[in-house]
Amino acid sequence: MAERKIATSPDDLPSKEEMLNISGLEAMQRMLRGETAGPPIAGTLGYAISEVTDGRVVFSGAPDFNVTNPMGTVHGGWYGTLLDSCMACAVMTKVPKGSTYTTLEYKINILRPIPLGMKIEAVGTAQHVGRSTGIAIGEIRGVEDGKLYATGSTTCIVMKLR
Repeated sequence: MAERKIATSPDDLPSKEEMLNISGLEAMQRMLRGETAGPPIAGTLGYAISEVTDGRVVFSGAPDFNVTNPMGTVHGGWYGTLLDSCMACAVMTKVPKGSTYTTLEYKINILRPIPLGMKIEAVGTAQHVGRSTGIAIGEIRGVEDGKLYATGSTTCIVMKLR
């Protein structure tokens, strides 16, 4: 498996022109293979891309103390960011060359607290991606216990730029 790179400056990320010349699936596969850098938010929050297929993206990670709230439990924003990432990237795998996308809205349901340091997987699955919108669902599960910790859904806008 290739070493995953995380962007540390804007110059580390692919240019807009590069991104528009490949499909969303190819962009995600390049990131998985370590050919292009992943977004800095992944390094900040302790997760990384681990699987990419057409319509499905998996991120793996483990929450650390730096993502806790004042009560010492994992902040809801960590769940939300991880679910937004996996769901939107699942939509991205269906976006054609010459187009881009962004999240319009997302919703999450936190079912139980994730213990600090526990390995999880966040799986995003595209349900529909058309000319102007994409819809996906996501879930966070414990790797070892298989328990469902959170679910989410998203709607993304798809924009043809060429």
